[in-house]
Amino acid sequence: MKERQILLIMLIVFAFAWWLPIDRPSTQGALIESFAMLHEYARDHIILCLVPAFFIAGAISVFVRQASVMKYLGNQANKVLAYGVASVSGTILAVCSCTVLPLFSSIHRRGAGLGPAIAFLYSGPAINVLAIVLTARVLGFELGAARAIGAISFSIIIGLIMHCLFLKEERARAASKPLEIDAKGPVNRNLWQESIFFAMMVGFLVFANWGKGDGFFFEWIYRLKWIVAFACLVFLLLVLSQWFKRTELKEWCWATWTFAKQITPLLLGGVLIAGFLLGRPGHEGIIPSRWVSGLVGGNSFAANAAASVIGAFMYFATLTEVPIVQGLIGSGMGKGPALALLLAGPALSLPSMLVIRSVLGTKKTIVYITLVALMATLTGMAYGAIF
Repeated sequence: MKERQILLIMLIVFAFAWWLPIDRPSTQGALIESFAMLHEYARDHIILCLVPAFFIAGAISVFVRQASVMKYLGNQANKVLAYGVASVSGTILAVCSCTVLPLFSSIHRRGAGLGPAIAFLYSGPAINVLAIVLTARVLGFELGAARAIGAISFSIIIGLIMHCLFLKEERARAASKPLEIDAKGPVNRNLWQESIFFAMMVGFLVFANWGKGDGFFFEWIYRLKWIVAFACLVFLLLVLSQWFKRTELKEWCWATWTFAKQITPLLLGGVLIAGFLLGRPGHEGIIPSRWVSGLVGGNSFAANAAASVIGAFMYFATLTEVPIVQGLIGSGMGKGPALALLLAGPALSLPSMLVIRSVLGTKKTIVYITLVALMATLTGMAYGAIF
């Protein structure tokens, strides 16, 4: 970071602290909400969501060959295969907008093209099968189906647009990043062994965070979640002891720590800011919830755009967006803005924006955020006009 940027940040923080109307009850409540959200995030998401994601990201960085990433997700890969793999991978993980970040950062560093990496980044939190089913059950089949179709389409379309907009930069990046095919020396493991290794980590991440849902299948999995998650963890430890060398494990831990120290401070800082501005569901931040409800009524461009922007900056834990939208609909939110929020909200948050910027840079991050918000707005308007 340049010295001028550091000075600017210091001045902004100083000005904020100087003029903060601390004596107002609304400000005091917003400050409490800021730390309350940080408290909830630390208790509900760090250990079971973020830490496993860091280890998976570290494993991708250390054990997945760059040549393999380039083959399936690189700029020269078959587009149907690349975007198919990216969107399906995100769907299987079904994580929140923050948990997907270390995984996105890892595959991008290993040489994945910008388009497939963006498709993966959007699809992870947006194409959550359980959340889509819950949307259909609580908010209606039409809204659930529209969310599913919109999310799948967004991941591919936004990825392709980002690829085309920054094609020249991506080609230069690929040319300046030589393959590391033999950089790590010989590996005495088969593909199926490494597949089991990654499957156990992903299995623990998915089942440890499995939310309660309607229907026999989801309820049955929810009841067995800890048994399955514990089995995955035990089998993972067995795999590590039998198939991996101590030097490899040390390298893996170091890579995991690298992602953790890069991403965690930005996420926690973003959670504090998001909590101060908008608060938690059912609680007030510095921005009154009645303002939010008043902005998203009807089906105008302004209402849909407001829903997209508000959703993009809010932090949604997995599945929490459904009851929030349900409450907003009860307060007068239109169907179009409801869909716009569901398409923009889970895929983005203020904490995730800060991390994405550290990976992609300011320009690409702004373009990505704009594309998500604009497409969510237009899709919401179209849905509201039909239904």
